Amino acid sequence: MKLLIIRHADPDYSIDSLTPTGWQEAALLADRLCKMEIDAFYLSPLGRARDTASLTLQRLGRTARVLPWLREFEAPVHKPGAEGESIPWDWLPADWTAEPRYFDRHAWADTPVMAAGAVAEKYRQVTDGLDELLAQHGYRRQGELYQALRPNTDTVALFCHFGVECVLLSRLLNVSPMVLWHGACAAPASVTSLVTEERRPGVAYFRMGAFGDTGHLYAVGRQPSFSARFCEMYSLEDQRH
Repeated sequence: MKLLIIRHADPDYSIDSLTPTGWQEAALLADRLCKMEIDAFYLSPLGRARDTASLTLQRLGRTARVLPWLREFEAPVHKPGAEGESIPWDWLPADWTAEPRYFDRHAWADTPVMAAGAVAEKYRQVTDGLDELLAQHGYRRQGELYQALRPNTDTVALFCHFGVECVLLSRLLNVSPMVLWHGACAAPASVTSLVTEERRPGVAYFRMGAFGDTGHLYAVGRQPSFSARFCEMYSLEDQRH
């Protein structure tokens, strides 16, 4: 089984849709996906993900199922030294790396900051939804692995968001989401691919073959949009700090 986790194209958050650049990215993404045999499509309920998927679905004459837990990961927290509430997956490196538990996939949500924001409960909602979906496609979670109840070579596409993508990957790869949230960056309209590996009968593990692939943009000479990234050097005034 192959999973395609697709981040929405360049967003216009003010209207929960896409920028003009985002619509162009979504069209190039559709060019790529329409050449693949995809057996099922699942969408975040948010407009920017649904709009990104719409061009592919229209061209293929397909429909998709909306899954509430694929929406962007939202569990507001009060970060030390910051005013008000904010998302739990965007911290300054010096702040989150100072807490060893954030590197531990079993303990990352047990810190006072995360506990006060009920982050673990939100995390479980997403991972429970993922496990249920995979079970419907023949792979049932058992411990750290998956039982291959109905092994198959189906391809399943999930259109969602960077924050929740890292939650999905943390479950599939058994790592702390904090490491993925802060150590990886999936550009808009990018495709992350995982394939089951069944080296013993009935026992499967998802192995990531590509993360945040934007080859469909580079193929036509386009650079990925900057959304979700921060400055490469602090002296670069035109980049986010």
